[in-house]
Amino acid sequence: MRNIKVFLCLVLILACSLGQANLSLAQSSKQTKISNSEIIKGLKEALSIGTSNAIRELGRENGYLNNLKVRIPMPKHLRGVEKTLRFLRQNKLADDFVAAMNHAAEKAVVEAVSIFADSIRQMTFEDGRQILFGPDDAATQFFRRTSERKLFEKFLPIVKTFTESVGVTSSYKKMVGKVPLTALTGKEKFDLDEYVTQKAMDGLFLLIAEEEKKIRQNPIARTTSILQKIFGIKRK
Repeated sequence: MRNIKVFLCLVLILACSLGQANLSLAQSSKQTKISNSEIIKGLKEALSIGTSNAIRELGRENGYLNNLKVRIPMPKHLRGVEKTLRFLRQNKLADDFVAAMNHAAEKAVVEAVSIFADSIRQMTFEDGRQILFGPDDAATQFFRRTSERKLFEKFLPIVKTFTESVGVTSSYKKMVGKVPLTALTGKEKFDLDEYVTQKAMDGLFLLIAEEEKKIRQNPIARTTSILQKIFGIKRK
């Protein structure tokens, strides 16, 4: 009889424990339940914030030039020319050329706002799911897929206009216009404008990825309730 009582007590304790566990799971599920419309709304908000922050950072004066992570360097095939210039104490010529490339990128990057806005508006629920439960740069990958070609087409004429209007850069373009650079461009001739355009886009996507990572990993960066809700979901 004593053994039976002990057994019944153990069964009762186990039942209570399971009941509490189920209640906890139910509450957790209820707390993390989120609708499809909320996912899309939250992700569009996150993407808008992330892209706006990145564009604002790069589009200001010296936004590229003073940021070593995205600063556009002297093209590889011109580093010999740069070395010669510095040997001849013509440092300013080389420095001005690098600065001009970076300023051209600043002028172009502000045009990304409308292109990213189009990509965000066209986001589907499946896109949203893949971004929400994807890697830390899933949104950045989405932007590359949906907007990289349009960005290049938008940036290139702006870069061309700016580089043509800057005397130092124009001089360099005349000097190196026929220098082969197949390894970098895949073309017979090196195109300075395409080089600056591609580097400007690479820098932009790098900063967008950093903004995305902040929102995913740092609760402080989730500045609205919808961001807190969708990125508070524990990814499995």
